[in-house]
Amino acid sequence: MTWLLIIALVVGLLALAWFRSPSWLAALLAIAALVGTIWQAASWPVITLYAVTAVALTVVAIRPLRRALVSDRLFGWFKSVMPSISDTEREALDAGTVWWDAELFSGRPRWKKLFGIDKPALSAEEQAFLDGEVEELCAMLDEWQINKDLKDLPPEAWQYIREKRFLSMIIPKEYGGLGFSSQGNGAVVTKIATRSLSAAVSVMVPNSLGPGELLMHFGTDEQKNHYLPRLARGEDIPCFALTSPLAGSDAASMPDEGIVCKGTYKGEEVLGLRVSWDKRYITLAPVATVLGLAFKAKDPDGLLGDQKNLGITCALIPTETPGVEIGDRHLPGGSIFLNGPTRGKDVFIPLDWVIGGRERVGQGWRMLMHCLAAGRAISLPAQSVANGKLTSLTTGAYARVRYQFKQPIGYFEGIEEPLARIAGETYRMEAAHKLTLSALDHGEKPVVLSAILKAYLTEANRRVLNDAMDVHGGKAVVEGPNNYLSIPWQSIPVAITVEGANILTRSMIVFGQGAIRCHPYLLKEMMSATDDDPKAFDSALFGHMGFVISNFVRAPLLGLTGGRLSRAPVSGPTAGLYRKVNRLSAAFTLVADLCLLILGGKFKFKEKLSGRLADALAHLYMASTVLRRFEDDGRPEEDLPLVQWAVADSLHQVENALFTVLQNFPLSGLGGPLRVLLFPWGRRHRPVDDRTTHRIARLTMEASPSRERLIAGAYQSRADDGTGLLAQAFEAVLKAAPAEMAVRNALKVVPTPVNVDEVTAKAVSAGVISEEQAADLKRAQELTAKVIAVDEFTPEEIGGQQAMQPPVAKAS
Repeated sequence: MTWLLIIALVVGLLALAWFRSPSWLAALLAIAALVGTIWQAASWPVITLYAVTAVALTVVAIRPLRRALVSDRLFGWFKSVMPSISDTEREALDAGTVWWDAELFSGRPRWKKLFGIDKPALSAEEQAFLDGEVEELCAMLDEWQINKDLKDLPPEAWQYIREKRFLSMIIPKEYGGLGFSSQGNGAVVTKIATRSLSAAVSVMVPNSLGPGELLMHFGTDEQKNHYLPRLARGEDIPCFALTSPLAGSDAASMPDEGIVCKGTYKGEEVLGLRVSWDKRYITLAPVATVLGLAFKAKDPDGLLGDQKNLGITCALIPTETPGVEIGDRHLPGGSIFLNGPTRGKDVFIPLDWVIGGRERVGQGWRMLMHCLAAGRAISLPAQSVANGKLTSLTTGAYARVRYQFKQPIGYFEGIEEPLARIAGETYRMEAAHKLTLSALDHGEKPVVLSAILKAYLTEANRRVLNDAMDVHGGKAVVEGPNNYLSIPWQSIPVAITVEGANILTRSMIVFGQGAIRCHPYLLKEMMSATDDDPKAFDSALFGHMGFVISNFVRAPLLGLTGGRLSRAPVSGPTAGLYRKVNRLSAAFTLVADLCLLILGGKFKFKEKLSGRLADALAHLYMASTVLRRFEDDGRPEEDLPLVQWAVADSLHQVENALFTVLQNFPLSGLGGPLRVLLFPWGRRHRPVDDRTTHRIARLTMEASPSRERLIAGAYQSRADDGTGLLAQAFEAVLKAAPAEMAVRNALKVVPTPVNVDEVTAKAVSAGVISEEQAADLKRAQELTAKVIAVDEFTPEEIGGQQAMQPPVAKAS
């Protein structure tokens, strides 16, 4: 009986921790259990154990008591070890919101919250714009001509972009803009980017972090009424200058400054700033008519008050202002777009040119963080999704059209692997992108998830393009108008570098910021110390203690059962995948919390640990979005291989990240026991099997519904250009496949561009195929020959030394 009562106490405490019961309920149950043991005349050891438990839980449940005995005694120590938070750090932490990332950090994600966001969808107006204006713009664009000849978009394309208001998708209709949703904005950029990255960048920048968005959120009525209609009509071309040579990713350390002073404007003496700056990497700066500028404002003479250093400030400056320098260009690698430096020396601007006016002087960093919380999720991830669609569209088709060793190269197992990776990565990228955009349109500003999308989708962009280049081989190596992969592949470093290098985003922002923002108690504890609020500290501290105890119960039990003790929000073939996410969420939360508790303020300098935990959080999020996408698409059975690949790969990445953290745990003696506790069966999450890889590869080489969903939203050319010829050849080869098989079986020969006339003549004569089928075979081989050909140029076209001194044939 003694042991049964002890076991009952342990099971009861575990159950309370599992369900995260409130402390008052735990205390009441403990007191009731104590009374019961006394009533039943249990042994004194049992009564003592129950009494100690009841007293401890009662102390925790009664706030004045626990403050007097515990939290108030710890508060002074906590403030002394708590690292200081700079103003810029606090503003970054205050920016945006948390959403599903906070659920994953809870160790007990509530799937209702993920499904509480509307299904990704475009409005009828947005869809019509995609089918009309965007389609027409894409037809105007020739990426080879843009990058090799013009070094810019053709004039007619620029005129069309301005007339059709591509530069004002985010500007509300009352100011003359299109007023598109985040979903619509992302879809437009995605489609354009499948045709021309140069055009996509030119369109996306004014619709991302820049003057338009800053004006909408923070501009004065006068500024909005003046600039927004002009920006909407394309009369003004905006750029935004943030990056300095000495302050790249660390934008807060920019040396550019503006001194508050009096000066002359339009013949009158007004209060303003004399600004000096040196900025680089500024998209559209060479042609901008209005320059958004970030600088540090200083007031040495106290013209605005007692504060000398006012902080980062954002202003709008017409580029015709005396002293403003624009026009020079950088040449970004790969896809060329208008990008260049801007400088100014002692340029006087009225105070009214500060975005938001005088009241917003010094609030620039907060304004930028607010806008970046959303902007990071839209444009650069859209480019990554676009390249996923482009590589899925072209590589599957090329692998079916291109023959080696008498069969399509896609039928070789070595090619199946990259084909499956391209399709799986694309499916996952689009799932994460579209659902995050739905969250933005729902009113969320998920700053951590935006950083995840920027870093992890641009890295996936790198992988899909590398795989596509490998499959295409020499076709993708030789540059020319018909090479549709070379320019996107060369452009990868630009996307990875913009808005903070991915190394920084992964190791410092995703988890460094995510841990504080997404943790249910950590930020509250930090703010209680900063605000000297012992009452808030008490609530956060004991909430945190209960959180850790609960995860110490949940994570091992879920690890032991493979997540089967948790609930899935759906039934069917994906239910087990939800439970696996639940299981790894609990493990991630416990490991992350212990790292934070052990390292404290030193954690911000442990970038290797932070980066690995960022990997875990990012892939938990992406796996969740894949599962949600499958439901949104109506659970098409033929898409299951893509779902299985994407989720299996993400869970594999999560497990690897956690194992690596435990191998390098801050307390080396604790990493091993934790690994046994959380992963009692060892590594359980592996990439999908070869059968699934085979099924994915085949669906990319067939005219399947899965393939159509994968490439939906991409521009599909029907012209005689690189992608257009490939599309025609793909359709022709599929149409001719039955005839080809009949010829192979009957004549034991494979039709090729070289022998197709002879082979089809024999096949028709022998009654193997009809004249119509012979025509299909000939057309398929004719188009195949055009597709596998590579571009060639005369010496004069190449230019350089060879063009000046062409080779002379030697006499034999």
